Amino acid sequence: MATTTFLSNATVNITQGATTYDISDQVRSATLTVGYDSLEATAMGDLGRKFVQGLASVSVSLECYLSYGGSGATSEIETMCAALVGQGSTNLVISPSGTTESATNPEYTITGAMLASFSPVASTVGELAMITLEFVGGTWARDIT
Repeated sequence: MATTTFLSNATVNITQGATTYDISDQVRSATLTVGYDSLEATAMGDLGRKFVQGLASVSVSLECYLSYGGSGATSEIETMCAALVGQGSTNLVISPSGTTESATNPEYTITGAMLASFSPVASTVGELAMITLEFVGGTWARDIT
């Protein structure tokens, strides 16, 4: 049973090389999934299957309003995606509500993720253009200080 009300206002910063993109004002939803592969470690004589932690598993899904800009417009989603696609060394910093980390607003840092593909054109008559970005891979860390 929920005991508090949480109003999300996630912050999303993406860094590739020396360029950081703050796309918080263009993200409609953000989903971060972290965990580890399960490696079977069942041995002879065990009465049930046993598993141990394997490699980290990280995925980030961002639903963004699609926007276009010139070559220097780093705040535009399409410009950012064109620079990030296929790069395996992208870092993301995501907090559920604002930029101040705390026990009630942990900051997650994903290091070494990759945006494998994106759809630079996603248009429907009479609707805001949206794009979903799927980052995979890398490692994750949680910070509350």
